[in-house]
Amino acid sequence: MASSLHSNNTQICPNPTALNGGSASDGKSQISKKPRLYADPPPLFTPSDIISEFSHHDPAVARINNGSFGCCPSSVLSAQNQLQLQWLRQPDNFYFNQLQPKIIQSRTIIKDIINADHVDEVSIVDNATTAAAIVLQQIAWGFAEGKFCRGDAAVMLHYAYGAVKKSVEAYVTRAGGYVIEVPLPFPVSSVDEIVKEFRQALRRGKENGRKVRLAVIDHVTSIPTVVIPVKELVTICREEGVDQVFVDAAHGIGCVDVDMKQIEADFYASNLHKWFFCPPSVAFLYCKKSTNNSDLHHPVVSHEYGNGLAIESAWIGTRDYSSYLVVPKVLEFINRFEGGIEGIKKRNHEYVVEMGQMLVKAWGTHLGCPPEMCSSMVMVGLPACLGISSDHDALELRTCLRDKFGVEVPIYYRPPKDGEEGGVVTGLGMQSINSLTMHSLVLLFPFHKWINTLFSNGERSSDMHILVILGAKDDEWIRITGRLLASQFPKAGLYVIFLFPHASTFLQDKW
Repeated sequence: MASSLHSNNTQICPNPTALNGGSASDGKSQISKKPRLYADPPPLFTPSDIISEFSHHDPAVARINNGSFGCCPSSVLSAQNQLQLQWLRQPDNFYFNQLQPKIIQSRTIIKDIINADHVDEVSIVDNATTAAAIVLQQIAWGFAEGKFCRGDAAVMLHYAYGAVKKSVEAYVTRAGGYVIEVPLPFPVSSVDEIVKEFRQALRRGKENGRKVRLAVIDHVTSIPTVVIPVKELVTICREEGVDQVFVDAAHGIGCVDVDMKQIEADFYASNLHKWFFCPPSVAFLYCKKSTNNSDLHHPVVSHEYGNGLAIESAWIGTRDYSSYLVVPKVLEFINRFEGGIEGIKKRNHEYVVEMGQMLVKAWGTHLGCPPEMCSSMVMVGLPACLGISSDHDALELRTCLRDKFGVEVPIYYRPPKDGEEGGVVTGLGMQSINSLTMHSLVLLFPFHKWINTLFSNGERSSDMHILVILGAKDDEWIRITGRLLASQFPKAGLYVIFLFPHASTFLQDKW
């Protein structure tokens, strides 16, 4: 069993600026608001670079579900492997001399990206579910220790992530709290609908003299997927006297704008392995310094208990911490895209909306929310002719797409409203992998027999595969893609559609 590295709150590296390119002896050194690890900008990715970075992905599967597990590039996986080998080669040296400085370096980069005031506000944990447990555990103790009255309320969205709902049940309900779910309409038409329902839920929470001790607000709901107006909802919480606000942003960093000074929540958690290219699993938990955080502790207690959450979370016993340590390498990878993380977010959003609008036009359905409330994910209505009438049907369709056609996409079922035909909505979580200024999103739809029913009235063909390429006309990119297609589908008929942004026509080709 390893011994404690800290006898108090003093960190092993008192000046994290030196870890990010600054000089520890230079009091004027400042960490850039947009951290980079080198003086000169790195070369931007070429199309062949991108293909190489993700060559470990199964080429026979169209992964239209980046939101669940993300996608980690091979250069980052290689860096992670080197860290794992360093640990295994001499674990004592790595533990005493490298682990904590490397974690502080990662925390410092995250602090700059999210615009937090101080690195002490940032803790690294294994995922957003753990972060939620840390916050909710504090609330449970508040009930257990008599700080809160039995029946005081916690408010969360109806579309909160399932694991977080279970955590609220385990920590808050069991401790005596009264949980109120905010009902949200779906499809969502506007931000005003969400704001209205949220205000009403807070007022219900304060009935009969109750106090609302915690509001749990998603930044981007999972299924259905909608960008929630967190700034407005946090402001409403302050106006209504809510004790603390926790933003569950499992899909936050790399997917939407994340700025702690603008959002002003007490707690904010986001995974780094979904939209930030880290290997699974790693997340951060931001805890506002002005908030009383003395009762925040990691659920796994080890030697660092009592030294502050960030230090506790940096050592919870012997385990593989390498996913915590590759954040600098991930930032290096991200900065090889034009515009860095901001450019990736912008292009992801634009392309996923364009693809979603193309599908709803073809199918005669609708998006799950207005384009401005989409992030890097979009909900697209499926045609009623598919006959989906239950959650079981939706699961069967998803399983069929995975097992028979190599398409991995989440399917969400909502019962139809009065006068509405069908209630199924499919969520397409898309990750845009871009090259130079020719940014491209590749989605493989081997829809087999039923795709022809959806796209045309022509004769069905069990050998037909359709590839939709959304991107700009780039000869090198098309040439490389063509070679890959020919190797993957040597016998099947393959119909290729090149869709160029801002163009009104398709360029179509047949391999």
